[in-house]
Amino acid sequence: MFEELKNILEGEVLSDPQTLENYSEDKSIFKLLPKAVVFPKSLKDLSYLVKFAKENKFSLTARSAGTDMSGGAITEEILLVFTKYFNNFHLNPQEKIAEVEPGVYFRDFEKELEKYNLMLPSYPASKELCALGGMIANNSGGEKTLKYGKTEDYVLEIKAVLSDGNQYLFKKLTLTELNEKISQNNFEGEIYRQLFPLFKENFELIQKSKPQVKKNSAGYNIWKVYDGETFDLSKLFVGSQGTLGIITQAKLKLVEKLAFSKLVVIFLKDLKIIPEFLQKTLSFEPSSLEITDDHTFKIYLRFAKEMAEVLGAKNLFSTLKMFLPEIKLILTFGMPKLIILAEFEDNNEEALNEKIKNYEKVLQELKIKYLLCQKEIEIKKYWKLRRDTFKLLREKIKNRLAAPFIDDIIVNPEFFPEFLPKLTKILDETKIIYTISGHLGDGNLHIIPLLDMKKEKEIIFPLMEKVYNLVLEYKGSFTAEHNDGLIRGYYLKKLFGEEIYNLFLKIKRIFDPDNIFNKGKKIEVDLNYVKSKIKN
Repeated sequence: MFEELKNILEGEVLSDPQTLENYSEDKSIFKLLPKAVVFPKSLKDLSYLVKFAKENKFSLTARSAGTDMSGGAITEEILLVFTKYFNNFHLNPQEKIAEVEPGVYFRDFEKELEKYNLMLPSYPASKELCALGGMIANNSGGEKTLKYGKTEDYVLEIKAVLSDGNQYLFKKLTLTELNEKISQNNFEGEIYRQLFPLFKENFELIQKSKPQVKKNSAGYNIWKVYDGETFDLSKLFVGSQGTLGIITQAKLKLVEKLAFSKLVVIFLKDLKIIPEFLQKTLSFEPSSLEITDDHTFKIYLRFAKEMAEVLGAKNLFSTLKMFLPEIKLILTFGMPKLIILAEFEDNNEEALNEKIKNYEKVLQELKIKYLLCQKEIEIKKYWKLRRDTFKLLREKIKNRLAAPFIDDIIVNPEFFPEFLPKLTKILDETKIIYTISGHLGDGNLHIIPLLDMKKEKEIIFPLMEKVYNLVLEYKGSFTAEHNDGLIRGYYLKKLFGEEIYNLFLKIKRIFDPDNIFNKGKKIEVDLNYVKSKIKN
């Protein structure tokens, strides 16, 4: 059957065992062997693939770098990989705008932005590996989201191939422009004719359903589509995980980097002080407020020699010198419960230094141990600890799987004094090894259990239920950045309730009536199927 595709498409179609194996995993706990891996080269290819999928009842799953942690970038049907050909971008530094294709690696994009002192601040910790298609499809966030917001805040326009095989442009429309779209006698017009009344009639329901947290990637991003004056379907594609259509291009707005930054590393032993610490720290408007727990820190220290070599240490002496502050701290005060990275930025160096002085006084009043990083190597060391946590766990822990399934919960951080002890009690009762990192400023925690999959696989879903029940108790969300995919799609009804879930279903069916786009992810997820696809 795939010989037909090979003869017609400009791009490659591969179905040999090694290629299928290579693309059977992302960074989730699942393994799905695709029937074919396609590297589309043109819009013509994508149009034909949509037609082929409809006629032969296949599903198409889009993939860029494959760093997704929810199982969103793998399939047992046709996998479309965009990094080979759809990897171009055009930068307009004067307007601070970029037009990007989904296969652009963030690291390549960032290098070009740095020439103009610009940035896309919604990058995740996997910024050295991920691609822009995944950032958009998952509505990614990261260390700078506290100050700058998520990917949804930087997407101005989306081009996507829809289920009729044609590419359309989606952007913010005035009501006059919306009426023009509604009057069109084509598939795009039909989409607007069905969606606008859906959003208008359910406006209050939609606004009330938004999780009471600063960021959310669960469900479809329905809260920024219609505000009474404008209608913007580009926002619906951000975070849709390729379930509504195939994103082919995005127009992004960019921001200027501030000239000066300072990093304060805080070593917290008493979690009860978090509310006061957080309140006072946030008053200084940090750009980042990141946490790593003692479990992660211990693992990091175990591999200190290798980490130091990556940072440039040439021998044992230089390794010891690099980690001397941590050794001294542990010997003097014991192991901290949390390591917190507080970064502050400003275009005025004098103002920044004054802010840091005042912040140091606050930390001293709270009797909190801290380190003001003075050297570039210190800054790199701590950011490596935070950014490489998941990579470290995946690569260095033998006979255990770094298993992301409760990896992205979020609650309002004002609840942390109550929430954290309850959370750790649930985790400790399972007697599993786990690590916690994340974004303290907005209450987003990345919990990564380290599981022996031969003995501990059965605890995954009971543990998810317990953790998610606790998150609901504090009006949070099950995913702030990593999205639903296979692992969390089933729980959308639990999070949002029947009415909103049915709204999600209607949106999916309006865009994708034949269910050809990333079938079984995010929406209408079969829990038995999910359980059967967890790797050993």
